[in-house]
Amino acid sequence: MPIYAYKCESCGHAKDVLQKISDAPLTDCPACGAPKFSKQLSAPGFQLKGSGWYATDFKGGGGVTGAAAASAPATESSSPAAEASASSDAAGGCGASCACH
Repeated sequence: MPIYAYKCESCGHAKDVLQKISDAPLTDCPACGAPKFSKQLSAPGFQLKGSGWYATDFKGGGGVTGAAAASAPATESSSPAAEASASSDAAGGCGASCACH
């Protein structure tokens, strides 16, 4: 259940109340009885610190992201000789049926 912060506009009394989301908001101040007890907007009670997923999952080697890579046009045209040397380097000399590449 969430904790809501309330404050009275008449006397300034503040209180944190544990309530269900479906519960009706409090309206009467428990200190002075005035019908000016209202919910306050406050910051969430958690912080994202440490080495969690948000800090490690999207760190890269400075490469282009997927959306930027898809929209970037190809500026270099490869020659057949360059393609042949790239395919032999990728194979690593093991052969096409090797599972290590």
